Amino acid sequence: MRAVVTGGAGFIGSHVVDALVARGDEVAVIDSLVSGTRENVSPKAELHIRDIREPLDDVFDEARPEAVFHLAAQADVRVSVERPVEDAEVNVVGTIRVLEAARRHGGQVVFSSTGGAIYGECDAPATETATREPVSPYGTAKLAGEEYLSAYNRLYGTTHVALRFGNVYGPRQDPHGEAGVVAIFLGALARHEQAYIYGDGLQTRDYVYVGDVARATTAAVGQEGGVFNVGTGRETSVVDLYALCARVAGSDAEAQHAPARLGELQRSSLDPELAARELGFRAMVELEDGLQSTWDWLQAARKD
Repeated sequence: MRAVVTGGAGFIGSHVVDALVARGDEVAVIDSLVSGTRENVSPKAELHIRDIREPLDDVFDEARPEAVFHLAAQADVRVSVERPVEDAEVNVVGTIRVLEAARRHGGQVVFSSTGGAIYGECDAPATETATREPVSPYGTAKLAGEEYLSAYNRLYGTTHVALRFGNVYGPRQDPHGEAGVVAIFLGALARHEQAYIYGDGLQTRDYVYVGDVARATTAAVGQEGGVFNVGTGRETSVVDLYALCARVAGSDAEAQHAPARLGELQRSSLDPELAARELGFRAMVELEDGLQSTWDWLQAARKD
């Protein structure tokens, strides 16, 4: 099929591009390269250096996409708190730009949303119908994006889909954004620097490998709309995550505890059963295996 991937030079987006070109799809990438890099983009995809806050009709007219994978975002919670207007411009206005451009060509939009930043504190793995209680401008903007998708589906009869990702990790991840702790830990271990755990380290997250996320994203095409969690359904504490990172790095270095950060969630986990039933998707990569793949990539990248 013909596809557009916004944010296709970034961490998750570039893996989605790889999955699409591997099956022979025609892929156009839209990326501002603010956080993504040219090197992440498959040579079989066409890169357009553009900002999603600006009109995108010319790129869409050329690509004529049947599917639009919208992964471009301002993804750093701390930035959203410090600069909420900028966050909303990218994550709300930018999403509307993508929806409008896709509408002219009848393209289905698959939108990358967030689980932890939308559900807030969890006392059990959150289902898609759980109370939505974002505590940051980032989570609020992503929820607004979801609502715009739903409104377009009702207004225009489209079938856009929102995917609420867990804490995505894997090769090409940088230490910024919502789920950068894996990159931070492995980077510190690679450089033989001190790693820090904020608070007691018992706060938990649902860590899902980027390759699994790319599979879920492509599996959403053809669905009749809806919102789906993309996670493992399993919680891992920060303390246990660091221990696994040290194990794959072959290091006995210990992390140092630092004061807890204000407003940090203590528990976040996603119920993956709806995606299993409707998308045929289950996360397959075990956490230690995914961390090993990430470490191997990091070591190779450092040599380059």
